[in-house]
Amino acid sequence: MNPSQIIVVKVGTSSLAQPETGKLALSTIAALVETLTKLRQLGYCVILVSSGAVGVGCSRLKLVERPKKIAVKQAIAAVGQGRLIRIYDDLFTALNQPIAQVLLTRRELMERSCYLNAKNTFDALFELGVIPIVNENDTVAIEELKFGDNDTLSALVATLVGADWLFILTDVDRLYSADPRTFPDAKPIKVVNSLELDNLQVKVGSKGSQWGTGGMSTKLTAARLATSAGITTVISHGKNPENLLKIIQGEEIGTKFEAQLKNDSARKRWIAYGLLPRGKLYLDQGAVKAISHKGKSLLAAGIIKVEGEFDALEAVQLCSDNGQEIARGIVNYSQEEINKIKGNHSEKIYDLLGYHGAETIVHRDNLVIY
Repeated sequence: MNPSQIIVVKVGTSSLAQPETGKLALSTIAALVETLTKLRQLGYCVILVSSGAVGVGCSRLKLVERPKKIAVKQAIAAVGQGRLIRIYDDLFTALNQPIAQVLLTRRELMERSCYLNAKNTFDALFELGVIPIVNENDTVAIEELKFGDNDTLSALVATLVGADWLFILTDVDRLYSADPRTFPDAKPIKVVNSLELDNLQVKVGSKGSQWGTGGMSTKLTAARLATSAGITTVISHGKNPENLLKIIQGEEIGTKFEAQLKNDSARKRWIAYGLLPRGKLYLDQGAVKAISHKGKSLLAAGIIKVEGEFDALEAVQLCSDNGQEIARGIVNYSQEEINKIKGNHSEKIYDLLGYHGAETIVHRDNLVIY
């Protein structure tokens, strides 16, 4: 074992709550708390990404199902979050393990200075021997800036802190070729390498449990995101949190997604995973080749079509002419300006816009290739 490693553990509502009632499964939470405390005592830096605020709020307010309206859901999350963190604090305190509550929205990760500040805060908490407990700040998050589910949030947090492991604890013991609850002949999948992950054929339902928001599809998206940032990812059963130690020691439990080699900078990881793309630029074959194979910047001449509304210094997807995303980057011009100069050589930018701007639409330092 390497005690300097960083471990991010995401636990879903389906693992925290009893399926029949939606009430908290305290024995499972206690076992999770014991395991995470043990990992911390062994020298690992640990982050827990915990769902459950809305579920706990529903239970507290005696609601029989999760609300659909966003304002109501956010209000219930505000009721539930305090109760959830109190339960964690009571259990961790019994083991003399300090914790911290960290509530994030997508906006914190989109602003570079906030992104770095969040990383520094996590680093400081590790130095203090604290286990941060992370959730989306449901009370203030607006729909277009929501992570959507805590699987995505956990992968982004793991990327932010440069984690070695991401564990996604759920209500199945591993990934199957189909939902074993619906297809009894579904085959278990133990290990997935990066090549297999891109071509994985799995019948996944997007629907999660009655009380949760995720399904297996969001977990696969999180695995793709985390493994591409060099993080080994494991899907395992939430009712057996003690298995985390065994998995780190090499036992084949759950489904392990092997990490890709980490070869990009922290800034490029922020562009790839922290930012929310605001539009798309469709490129001709020459531009695709120059960016993908020659490490060039994107010039106006290579742009065929612009989609979306965005300002300069916002993120966009760079796509081939058939719509496949090949890269992501930060633009030097707004969508309105790019529409005026697309397809033209850089020396014509002044004539077309009436002022001097950057020669590149996306500089290679602000570009991440997929």
